[in-house]
Amino acid sequence: MLGNHKGWMIALATVVLGAGSAQAQIKVGITMSGSGPGAALGQPQTKTVAALPKEIAGQKITYFALDDESDPTKGAQNARKLIAEEKVDVLIGSSLTPVSLPLIDIAAESKTPLLSLAAAAILVTPMDEKKKWVFKVVPNDDIMANAILKFIASWGLKTLGYIGVSDAYGEGYYKVLSETAPKLGITLTGHEVYARSDASVTGQVLKIIASKPDAVFVASAGTPAVLPQKALRERGYKGPIFQTHGVATEEFIKLGGKDVDGAIFTGEAFTVVNDLPADSPFRKTTANFIDAYKAANGGATPSIFGAHLWDSMTLVEHAIPAALKVAKPGTEEFRAALRSEIEKTKDLALNNGLSNMTPDNHNGYDERSAFVIMVKDGGFHLVK
Repeated sequence: MLGNHKGWMIALATVVLGAGSAQAQIKVGITMSGSGPGAALGQPQTKTVAALPKEIAGQKITYFALDDESDPTKGAQNARKLIAEEKVDVLIGSSLTPVSLPLIDIAAESKTPLLSLAAAAILVTPMDEKKKWVFKVVPNDDIMANAILKFIASWGLKTLGYIGVSDAYGEGYYKVLSETAPKLGITLTGHEVYARSDASVTGQVLKIIASKPDAVFVASAGTPAVLPQKALRERGYKGPIFQTHGVATEEFIKLGGKDVDGAIFTGEAFTVVNDLPADSPFRKTTANFIDAYKAANGGATPSIFGAHLWDSMTLVEHAIPAALKVAKPGTEEFRAALRSEIEKTKDLALNNGLSNMTPDNHNGYDERSAFVIMVKDGGFHLVK
């Protein structure tokens, strides 16, 4: 009951933001994991809704935002509600891969563009008639995994322990690691998993340490990613620990403290924008997002997860002018035109990377969007 209440409150607060006028023309439905295991991702996204543009190409924008409680069934219910009752022109969500997966069928059935806020490549690959309606601003896990494996190999490390969350995010990373690591002369010493909601990973960590790896890779996201790293350090493991871009939050550093110092991962431009050259196109993009977020949230600083929602809406924003020339909002033709225009995105600097969409690639990035980052002295810093 509490979860439903929270979801309603989020919807009420955010609809008012965009619906100041009864003439609002373009409707955007958002489902996020504002509570549950994915809250570390969904909460920053919830707070980003108020920063999103209220008008694009002369059209008012109305946002309908719901909490799916990190639950796939709830996420699907939210999506159907947003499409059937609110008649949204575009759907954004959800924060987690398992919650986003059921939305693919719903988007395809209703012919509504879906922009997922989750990370796994499986959301947009392999391309088919259903996934042609889905786009994703978070760089595919295979891009990030390949980039970090090359970095690990450059250090001369030969064996790699593994522990990841027991869902599509963790398994997506494990699949790439298990296929690519041997080609770089790296051997995985095991395959340990845990649930995002677990309170202990002692058993898994002891198995990893017993395999004596040169380094350990943790495939997790948000605050749940702290648990394995903390357990490894508490059990005396002194080797390098590599994480994924899912840890790029202040909460990860605050919760992990000294135990996460030295963690290395490949992440997005947003996380290390101040370390990038002054003429980097990412600097303006990130500045725009940060300014809008601070203005809407009393000066608070945003995280990369909020940037996922901002970037998703940036793709929609760039597609709207051309789509309006094809059809009016609220029609199947307008939704189809939006999908088509998003697919044509070229050299658009987002917080997450340089976007170049094609009919076969609805993620739009390459390794130019993967930056090697280290947690050091309570912050995130560019390694190279």
